[in-house]
Amino acid sequence: MKYIDEFNDPELAHRLLDEIRATVTRPWALMEVCGGQTHSIIRHGIDQLLPEEVELIHGPGCPVCVTPLDVIDKALEIAARPEVIFCSFGDMLRVPGTDRDLFRVKGQGGDVRVVYSPLDALDLARRNPGRQVVFFAIGFETTAPANAMAVHQAHRLGIANFSLLVSHVRVPPAIEAIMTAPECRVQGFLAAGHVCSVMGTAEYPELAGKHRVPIVVTGFEPLDILEGIRRAVHQLERGEHRVENAYRRAVREQGNPAALRMLEEVFEVTDRNWRGIGPIPASGWRLSDAYRAYDAEHRFDVTGIRTEEPAVCRAGEVLRGLIKPTECEAFGTACTPRTPLGATMVSSEGACAAYYLYRRMNAPAARAPGIPQDPKDSQVSQDSQISHDSQGEMNPVG
Repeated sequence: MKYIDEFNDPELAHRLLDEIRATVTRPWALMEVCGGQTHSIIRHGIDQLLPEEVELIHGPGCPVCVTPLDVIDKALEIAARPEVIFCSFGDMLRVPGTDRDLFRVKGQGGDVRVVYSPLDALDLARRNPGRQVVFFAIGFETTAPANAMAVHQAHRLGIANFSLLVSHVRVPPAIEAIMTAPECRVQGFLAAGHVCSVMGTAEYPELAGKHRVPIVVTGFEPLDILEGIRRAVHQLERGEHRVENAYRRAVREQGNPAALRMLEEVFEVTDRNWRGIGPIPASGWRLSDAYRAYDAEHRFDVTGIRTEEPAVCRAGEVLRGLIKPTECEAFGTACTPRTPLGATMVSSEGACAAYYLYRRMNAPAARAPGIPQDPKDSQVSQDSQISHDSQGEMNPVG
């Protein structure tokens, strides 16, 4: 298949669904790790089309959502300083800290700017030598190489007024944490294709074997996801637990060698705290000793941060796959995209935002009869997406 439209073909989708129905004989619970996959699933009603034996659990694959509250509060503290130009993707501006967000800091006079690349922030530093330019470097393995390149370039060009506030996280340790949690119900994973396009698949066979779960590397279009589910269900029904690559047009086993070399040079693995989940060993990156001078936490020495999550927000349970967004009492009432209590309602990859955007306001939702044959049938969802994006200035940071 060469064109995106081919990955939305209703006839092929129904054939995949028929095969899944013919294969499944007992209940299975699969987790899609990536928030982008969650949005695709909810937008196209894939979870409602599946046989009732197949449950999809939404995982913690939203990088904005898992950025810990103390890092958000550090970002707010740094952004409020008069000597700082604070740069971020648009997703982060409305993520609530303990008592404010970056939009409020901007409204109070902070120089907060939305950029589309860390290299844009580096260019700002070059053009503003009298200011400190800080880029909020969050995300999974997908965005890490570009952030590593920005620091590498700053070092090479001698741009000393540039730094990163780093909160990068890694997928394999999160899978390990999910599988070892006492409340875990996950029996198989749809792994994020864009992460694997950078990192490859070398870290997954050990996880699949240790926890006896199939891991299928999957893309983001409806047929990508249905094919991933089909392969995972086939493995589960046969008692298998292998890593399969169902996204070969983008993913190679060895990943992206140039990106991996850049990551190895600039970053080092560290323990990382995940918002709503807690600390996960070896689940993140920080700048290595050779590039520590570009670490905003060290440069600005932000200390004394005290954090407090809203008591009514259950975003942590959503991120751990314990509840669906509609099971949170605040969903759609006290917590909306205009008045978010947690990051899962703000981010373009958050599960709560997906449920609100595509009008999944009640649980359990009724199952749809089929994928729309006419693209006009999904125009309401598309219009809602445009409206939501324009309000939130969202950018992918997966």
